[in-house]
Amino acid sequence: MVDVRELSERYGPVVVRALETLWGKSRGRAGGTTNLLLAHLVDTAAVAELLWDGFLARSTCLALDEVAGGPGRGRRLFVWLCGVHDCGKATPAHQRLWPEGAEAVRRLGLTWVESAAVAGAKQQRRWRHDWAGGLMTREVLAGAGWDVRQLDWVWPLVAGHHGAFPSLRDVQEPRQAKGQLRGRGTWRQVQQAVLDVFTQEIGFGGLGEVEPVVVPSRALQLQLSGLVVMADWIASDERFFVGVDDLRLVSLDASRERAASAWLALGLQGGWGALAVPGPEAFRDRFGYAPRPSQVMVGEAVRRMGSPGIVVVEAPMGEGKTEAAQSAAEVLAARFGAGGVFVGMPTQATSDPMFTRTRRWLEAVDENLASRVVLLHGKRAFNREWKALLEDAGAYADEAFCGVDEFGLEDDPYGVESEARDVPERRAPAEWFLGSKRGLLAPFVVGTVDQLLYAATRTRHVMLRMAGLAGKVVILDEVHACDVYMSQFLQEALRWLGQAGVPVLVLSATLAPAQRQALVEAYLAGAASREELRVQVPVPSGYPSVTAAWLPASGEPQIHMDATGSWREDLGVRVRIVPEAVPGAHRSRQERERLQGEADARVGDLLASELADGGTALVIRNSVARAQSLYEELRGRFGRDEVRLLHARFTVARRADLTEESLRLLGPRTPRARDGRLILVATQLAEQSFDVDADLLVTDLAPVDLLLQRIGRLHRHEDTWRPDRLRVPQVFLTGFEPREGREPAFAFASEMIYGRHLLLRTAAVLPGAGEVWSVPGDVPELVARVYGADASLLPQMWREAGEEASGEQENRDRTRAENARQFLLTAPGEHEKRTLAGLHYGGSTAGSNEDSLQAAVRDGDESVEVVLVVQEEDDAVFRTLAGRALSVNGEVAPEVLEEVLGSVVRLPPKLTQAAAQLQPLPGWHGHPWLRHSRALVLDASRRARLGDLTVSYDDEFGLRQE
Repeated sequence: MVDVRELSERYGPVVVRALETLWGKSRGRAGGTTNLLLAHLVDTAAVAELLWDGFLARSTCLALDEVAGGPGRGRRLFVWLCGVHDCGKATPAHQRLWPEGAEAVRRLGLTWVESAAVAGAKQQRRWRHDWAGGLMTREVLAGAGWDVRQLDWVWPLVAGHHGAFPSLRDVQEPRQAKGQLRGRGTWRQVQQAVLDVFTQEIGFGGLGEVEPVVVPSRALQLQLSGLVVMADWIASDERFFVGVDDLRLVSLDASRERAASAWLALGLQGGWGALAVPGPEAFRDRFGYAPRPSQVMVGEAVRRMGSPGIVVVEAPMGEGKTEAAQSAAEVLAARFGAGGVFVGMPTQATSDPMFTRTRRWLEAVDENLASRVVLLHGKRAFNREWKALLEDAGAYADEAFCGVDEFGLEDDPYGVESEARDVPERRAPAEWFLGSKRGLLAPFVVGTVDQLLYAATRTRHVMLRMAGLAGKVVILDEVHACDVYMSQFLQEALRWLGQAGVPVLVLSATLAPAQRQALVEAYLAGAASREELRVQVPVPSGYPSVTAAWLPASGEPQIHMDATGSWREDLGVRVRIVPEAVPGAHRSRQERERLQGEADARVGDLLASELADGGTALVIRNSVARAQSLYEELRGRFGRDEVRLLHARFTVARRADLTEESLRLLGPRTPRARDGRLILVATQLAEQSFDVDADLLVTDLAPVDLLLQRIGRLHRHEDTWRPDRLRVPQVFLTGFEPREGREPAFAFASEMIYGRHLLLRTAAVLPGAGEVWSVPGDVPELVARVYGADASLLPQMWREAGEEASGEQENRDRTRAENARQFLLTAPGEHEKRTLAGLHYGGSTAGSNEDSLQAAVRDGDESVEVVLVVQEEDDAVFRTLAGRALSVNGEVAPEVLEEVLGSVVRLPPKLTQAAAQLQPLPGWHGHPWLRHSRALVLDASRRARLGDLTVSYDDEFGLRQE
């Protein structure tokens, strides 16, 4: 408890009265009672104690112990770093902002010249308490004798706790302020007293005793910064931290009681805590079967690693990479002190089934862990398992932390527009983690790889994302799906994870050698805190394979590579071409439609012949339009009962239903009718992590790695019954036109998506008549040949076109990589910097909301989502697609809300400009979930005009352009 009498003797009555008056939270943001500045600092410190004791990974605690000077010393340093964050509020820059508080401070004789303060604030609008605190701590700690190297990394944690790190030049007080924002005279004594009193209240003898011994890595600094923000946000919840306006009541013990109540009420929990290294028998316990050779190989590799590192697992589809990675993650967590797991998937559709598998795995580890898994992507509200787990969180998720950014601190110092608060979800198993920017802080997270990539972007509060990843094991599945643009963010993220000592497991069935090299080098460069680190990554000697790389204390990279055979025999896959006339660029729409109809009819004839005795076929088209066109042809031939359509332009609710139905009908455990026939027409949604088992595959040509992924849906399970004529796996390739004496022509959609270069090289490795691909045995060689640089791969008559296509691809890749670099968290040449100062300088800054972030990390034509509603000509009210009434203005009753939210659909990029004019319905403007949603109003025929185009929607075809 603060001893006011003792303070008076030490500092004098004026300073003590200031400590009794300086406010940290206004009455309106602290439950109706002013919260003293010292009370908030101590509250935050008490929260930090709970974070240390019940949330931080063992690896983080050990790293902080080292920084602080030895075992047991890290906890108190961590508590101090969290609590000191708001010390800059002991300045006129903050105290002047709340009239009532400002008047109380002035009455003490702590004054400022308002005109000068206003002038300074106008010159540098961001010079507020966070930046003031950075300057203040640097000067006061220097006076306490701190080494400059320790000063240099600590002050940015204070200056950056509102989401972005300024440079040292930034935090200098604006000249026009003439000292009236920082404060002069007695203000300096008060600022010294605030730091002294807080420091002693948490158990240090003085500021000199706080000084760290070791400068932490920048990755640990960034993680620390995120944890400071987390502690501040929790301690700003006025439901549990009602204001304390009597200095005599400020004490660490009292704050501990408040913090404990908050912790319990919020349900915050860490990960799996201290783990014993699981033995080989644990695999069967977790997954119900004995490990296969490749899974044993991965387990042995991670047990050999001398320190955290990156593990690249390459194995065919259906080999059990997921189980191998989950088992390895347990070993890595136990060995290196990780407290949880992040699983990153290429798409939302692949994240959903992985959420189920991850919960099942963790439940086998400990039955209490499954409830701590968070699904993290923009459409999780439509995942049935997730919805079943949610509990009502009320309005809390939106409003509990509004005291954090009091008085306009939500603006961005680097020119980013203030974001709207993310829409809260009202029910959740661990509700605190569901707020904006907090999802990765949950102990176990399954989401899209974008969530990892966001941590590599120059965005506000990026430290929260890094704090969520550090201390975990990271699993990245289907990593080959990251293109040249996304790979820039992936490699940047791997640098930070390598420096943070985060074990990373990378999984792929079709990884190009150059990708493997780049991923390993990025991680090791981060681990070595180097701008670049060249290493020779060996080519695996077989398939499946594992490559493990780490940087021991000696500083010399270590690489372990191993390979084994697959648990299944290779399939001899017959690959046949179904030629398709490709219209030239200047053909009329009628001509293009005629040729498309002929191509569809040819596929229809093929399927009628091949499925004459029944069976299942998967047809993958490279565009929605091609899929819709073929579906219409096949529906006419086979009827609706035997044909299904799946693509990304259904509403989110309908797409979820169709995906679930497809997985059920074509899944490995579904009994097959002996004379039944089923055809699924899909787009790339069925390409990866889509556990179906088809007897026959018809697919548009795609780059060889993606083509092999599609082949992975063929004859996936040995015990599936198949008609006699379909017992040999066959692939029929469409979407291109072989031409005599020259290179083939490719469908326009395919060229636009993949480029001619990879399509030409893939066409060049297709097996000839009577030949087969041996899958998975041929996979590594096929990928290496197509993604290699050997021009002789192409037939002589194709080489001129191939050279032109290669040049186009190189230019495109170079441009896209340069475009990505402007958003990367670290500017080129700055990976060896020692502190976070100025981290948010150096290029463009991505916005912090989900749409802005996704646009930053995924390069492509911009597209928008709309909510589909219906209004018939003679009907005054708006209605849902199912016909349920809203109102004249579109107000949504609670029982209809889920249906409205499920009517979201993404428009094709060509409609983006026209869709920009769409607005929310009038009744949505005050709705927390719909106020930013664009409404597309369909007429009675389910059509709407967008610009010069007409679109229609129905549940059979989805959104169509007419």
